[in-house]
Formats: sequence, C-alpha cells, structure tokens
Amino acid sequence: MYYIGIDLGGTNIAAGLVNSEGRIINKTETPTLASRPYPELVRDMAMCARRVMEDAGVKEEEVASVGIGIPGVADKEGVVIFCTNLGWRNVPLRAEFQQYLSKPIYIDNDASVAGWAEYHAGVSRGTNSSVFLTLGTGLGSGIVLNGRLWSGAHGAGGELGHLVIEVDGVPCTCGKRGCAERYCSATAIIRMAREACADAPNCMIMREANGNMENITAKIVLDAAKAGDPAANQVFRRFVKYLTIAINNVISSLDPDMIILGGGVSRAGDFLLDAVKETLEDYLFYPTLPRPELRIASLGNDAGIIGAALLGKE
Repeated sequence: MYYIGIDLGGTNIAAGLVNSEGRIINKTETPTLASRPYPELVRDMAMCARRVMEDAGVKEEEVASVGIGIPGVADKEGVVIFCTNLGWRNVPLRAEFQQYLSKPIYIDNDASVAGWAEYHAGVSRGTNSSVFLTLGTGLGSGIVLNGRLWSGAHGAGGELGHLVIEVDGVPCTCGKRGCAERYCSATAIIRMAREACADAPNCMIMREANGNMENITAKIVLDAAKAGDPAANQVFRRFVKYLTIAINNVISSLDPDMIILGGGVSRAGDFLLDAVKETLEDYLFYPTLPRPELRIASLGNDAGIIGAALLGKE
C-alpha cells in the first residue's frame, strides 16, 4: 500500500506519494497563496494528492490514507482549531478534503509529523522514544513516546516552543512572555545579533550584512561565529545556553532515547551539536545518569511529506 503526505506551508503546498518504508515515490508542490478562502487551498491540496498518484501510475484503491501536516493545531475530528499564518480558525479540514478524496484523513502539527518521519525513516529510527526540535522561525517539536506520536488530549501537546524559560522575557506571538521559541530559533538569533551589533558596529556580522541590520540572517551569525568573530560568538553562546535549558527541560520531563535538532539552524551541524553537548553538562539532573543521544535531523525538507504520509500507519 501507499500513503499520501501533504505538507501545508505558508508559502507552498507540497505533496508526496510514500511507500510503507517511508520512501517518497513521487512528489509535487504548488504555491499556497494563503490569503485565499480555505476551500480553495483544500482544493489545491487535493489536486496535488491526485497528481502524485496519477504521475506514479498508482490507483486510488492502492492508497491507504492521506496525512496532512499543518502549521497549527487540529482536534481529533479533523477540525483545524487554529492555523495562525493561514488565518484559519475552526476549519473542517478533514470533511472538506474528503469531498475530493474519500480516504481516511489524518491531521497533525507540522513539527510533530517531521518528528514522526525521523522516527520511521530518519535518524531516530529504531528508538522507542524521541523528541524532535525544529529550529526555524520558531521552535516546533515532535514527540514520540513508546512508539506513538504524542499530541496530547486536545491536539496541543508537544508545544515545547511555548514553555516559558525566561520570566517576564521577550513577548511571544502567542501572547505570553519568555517562551522558548523567542530564545531558541533563527528569529531569536537575528534579534540577539542586532542587539550585539549595536555595540560592535564593525563586527563580521555587520560586514557580511553590508552594514545593514535588516540583512542579518541566522546563517550569517553562525558562519561568523564559526570564523571566531567575538560578537557572533557572544550571540551563539547565548543562543546555545537557552537551547540547552530547553533541552534539559525535555530530558527532565520526558527522558527520551534521542533528541533530534532540525530546521534551518541545525545546518550548523557539529558546530551546534558540540556546543550544546558541552553546555548541557552544566544543567543535567544527576549527571551520572544515562542521557539521550543528541543528533542532527537527516530528512531535511522531505520530513513534512514523509511524516504526514505515515500518520496513517500509526
């Protein structure tokens, strides 16, 4: 049997036909054009699903289910409670999609499905429990406990990016202050870098940004830190400290076999991983106990499609 996975993003809708081992057979994408009414987006998602089947010569009866990863929260009835960057509230996504394709439809958060993909076909394959942290615009997470994807009783579980790690800290888009994603994300690196550059206007970060703080990216900061720039290294160490605090909270509450770092920031690879491992030693509860293995995600942008597709295997 085959499975269809759909990764619904703010910029693109990506869909793929996936086999039971988690390998993508065929994939396609189309612009999201997020300002449109939701029925138009659902229609395009269904068109992408049919396209990957037809292009691969796979019949509808050979497809077991369709999974959809969304940048938001859905309940167990397939209603999207909210999806902020699409402006969705209480959208009946499952019912709407089944008008086009009469298959079981599974819906979960995009970071959760990426963690599910790594568990089935990526770096955490073979573990019993794992936590995937995606370090991008925000901090998303995907939790697998005892071989099952965990999203909580109401679909909002695993929002580790909204654990408060700084009392009265930076305001978050969720309405709280001091959430982890305000300190452990590419957005956080950029904010911290701008603060550092105000005191060091001649640093490498500013040179690479052509003297304009608006041009600063997380990659510029990380590359400058690798090159030994003092201002960039200050930002990097601050970022790693907060990320390590968040990881320690994960270890203390869930004690998984493995913690996986994904998203754009994770492209720093061993430079990031080694710094986190070193800093983690200062925060661990009972340092002599075994601790989770820390790894970099392996599936890249395909994780959203693969994980969504394999929701139907659970």
